[in-house]
Amino acid sequence: MISIHKSRSRISRTTSTAISLTTAMFVAVLVANVASAQQFSAELSRRDADGQIGKGRLLVADDKIRIEAPDLQTGFFLVRTDAKTSYFVQPDRRVFMDARQSSVLTELLVPIDPDAPCLQWQEMAQVSGSAAGGAAWRCDRIGAETHDGRTIVKYDMTSPRGRRYSSWIDPRLRYVVRIEAYDGSTTELINVQEAPQPDSAFMIPGSLRKFDPAQLMEMVKHSDVWVDPAKDSRAVPLK
Repeated sequence: MISIHKSRSRISRTTSTAISLTTAMFVAVLVANVASAQQFSAELSRRDADGQIGKGRLLVADDKIRIEAPDLQTGFFLVRTDAKTSYFVQPDRRVFMDARQSSVLTELLVPIDPDAPCLQWQEMAQVSGSAAGGAAWRCDRIGAETHDGRTIVKYDMTSPRGRRYSSWIDPRLRYVVRIEAYDGSTTELINVQEAPQPDSAFMIPGSLRKFDPAQLMEMVKHSDVWVDPAKDSRAVPLK
């Protein structure tokens, strides 16, 4: 009887320990998920190489990003890092289209690992097409600095297209807060407000249609205005 009692006691302790470990792991995963979740808004301030300043806006809700680029006032970008999509939306023209390589901001203004930012930038470069042929982002960590009382980390980077940038990353925000381009222009996040963002800001209105340049070209080819260059009598023959 004593042996059976001791055995049951050991089983009880083992079960209790397993439950405690499982609970601890669940809490750890939950805390990690909460820590990685982020919602905020910020002003985008861009100073070009001539010193001219433009204003835009950035809205972030976890994997959903809305970029109102200062140098593209005709629309805005909607980026989904989970779905690996990036669109340029033009409400006035009632269309949206694949952003492709319209702006390097669709690659850089995404949630990142402050210790390895190139991984996420490379994923978005594959979405934009700039990583075609195996080209890749390259990152060199320069060191930590202090800005407005917060620690930020500086990186020097080279894009898949060979352009050089410097960026400053806020480890707590897990975002780039300043970008300096090869030509001296800068883009900076200012007045960051951490708060929930409206779902409507990241939705494409149902009344908009997707614009496909390739489809448009096919339509033109089958229209009366298309002239096949190979049959164009005005074409100059090659020598």
